[in-house]
Amino acid sequence: MHTLTPRPLTKAAFADFGDVVETDGAQPIEINQGFARRCNGLAAIDVTSGGADVNISLFEAKPRPQPIEIKLMERHPLGSQLFMPLQDRPWLVLVCDDPRDPASYHAFTASGRQGVNYARNVWHHPLLVFDEASRFMVVDRISPDNLEELWLDEPLFLSIP
Repeated sequence: MHTLTPRPLTKAAFADFGDVVETDGAQPIEINQGFARRCNGLAAIDVTSGGADVNISLFEAKPRPQPIEIKLMERHPLGSQLFMPLQDRPWLVLVCDDPRDPASYHAFTASGRQGVNYARNVWHHPLLVFDEASRFMVVDRISPDNLEELWLDEPLFLSIP
């Protein structure tokens, strides 16, 4: 049995898989007569090749039983997929280079102020949360051919300290 333990999500640790979406290190600009701040360029959205449309949706997730049994990984060959939490609640990110190689998996704990933008073709697990009714804004491609799933022969387990 292969067990993974998540580590904190950082831009450097996640760079091979996409973008960490957070305002840390960003240079905000004042807008709306000084009543708001805007941080640009937080993620490289890549969804419109071949004339596809951008989809902005809301997901509501619930926690899985622990230890979390990892049976499925997915990727999006035609575009990136961004998840941004709408509450300040920690959540989990699981990615890998090769779903059949347990040594290639990386688990991260994201703060409720961090989102991720999975780059095109990055293997990741569907949304993993700690709390009921965890809501996320998702930005991805509207396209029925933009999902590849791989069911694992033997599950992995994600342990939460």
